[in-house]
Amino acid sequence: MFKKHIIILIIQFFAYQFSNANIEIKARTAILQDFLSGEILYEKEADISIYPASMTKIMTSIIAFDLIKSGDLDLDEKFIISEKAWRLSTAGYSSMFVMIGDEVSVRDLLKGIIVASGNDACIALAEGIAGTEEEFAIMMTSKAVEIGMLNTNFANSSGINDPDNYSTARDIMLMSNYLIKNHPDYYEWFKEKEFTWDRTGGDPITQGNRNPLLYKNMGADGIKTGYLAVEKYSLASSMERKGRRLIAVGSGFETKSERSRQSVKLLTYGLTNFDLVKISKKDEPFDSLEVWLGKNDKVKVYTNKDIYKTIKKGQKKKLKAKVVYDGPVEAPIKKDQVLAKLKLIYDDELIGEYDLLAYSDIKKVNIFSRLIKSLNYLIWGDV
Repeated sequence: MFKKHIIILIIQFFAYQFSNANIEIKARTAILQDFLSGEILYEKEADISIYPASMTKIMTSIIAFDLIKSGDLDLDEKFIISEKAWRLSTAGYSSMFVMIGDEVSVRDLLKGIIVASGNDACIALAEGIAGTEEEFAIMMTSKAVEIGMLNTNFANSSGINDPDNYSTARDIMLMSNYLIKNHPDYYEWFKEKEFTWDRTGGDPITQGNRNPLLYKNMGADGIKTGYLAVEKYSLASSMERKGRRLIAVGSGFETKSERSRQSVKLLTYGLTNFDLVKISKKDEPFDSLEVWLGKNDKVKVYTNKDIYKTIKKGQKKKLKAKVVYDGPVEAPIKKDQVLAKLKLIYDDELIGEYDLLAYSDIKKVNIFSRLIKSLNYLIWGDV
């Protein structure tokens, strides 16, 4: 009565001219990720150790955003500026220019970190949250482990010189992905081009965002630059175009201009050489399966996660989806019951397998209806 059903869904798309471009990025280390699929489109020595410099401030912001999200911190809460924080307001450092004894809101400190790259704001926020910057750094490293940043240790909140403050391009990419995915509203702050700090006892100070990609017409909306003499120039960047987002991280650029040019080159490579394919949206009906002895003849099925795949330009016709199940599926069926497998095939190779779950309950028909259906099947083979 029951047999294995295979439904082949050929994913149809417009044709694109295939481009097999290869690139070389002039950086010591780099990585490029397609955000929604999670797939890595380019990497160069992505796991070698680097000093993340001001890219460290991405994690400083994440710690605050997580606490705000959980209700343990408020944007309007104010922290008192210590002498340690104030000392980083002097010339030679990226600063928000806070003063000792000032009471500054979490909102202003975060803007000072994200837009103005203020080292003084980092320490003030760290001390306000954890008591000391050292305790805050422990929180940062713990969060890094949680995210999966297994080759990272944070020794301070700003990224200033410290041999124990290290990471990798891959880990910075994971951190950037976490920020965008979990705090999309606050991520909007990373594309702000200037921040004005209405400081105590002086004229307001307006500073521009140091991310050079924000000033190009390419859809860039973050994330953070960095510089240390031993590391040279670095940048974690992201752009969104027509619903597709890419994340790039590079470190060891020789000059500011190379940092900008090579980051643009990397992001452009991802856009022009690959296509993002939406396979399934989380909790939305994907297909229907036949039902045996149910009050409905069909049951809708769905995936419990978003499924995207990144395919080389011009190769989408090689992508197929197979729905595999032993069917028809016998009622009763419970909502969220695993009923089938979705198998993704690219160029005759399995590239992904996912559970398909029942979208709703399907009750069993009464005994009389079951008899009629069974007789029909015996006589006609009709289910």
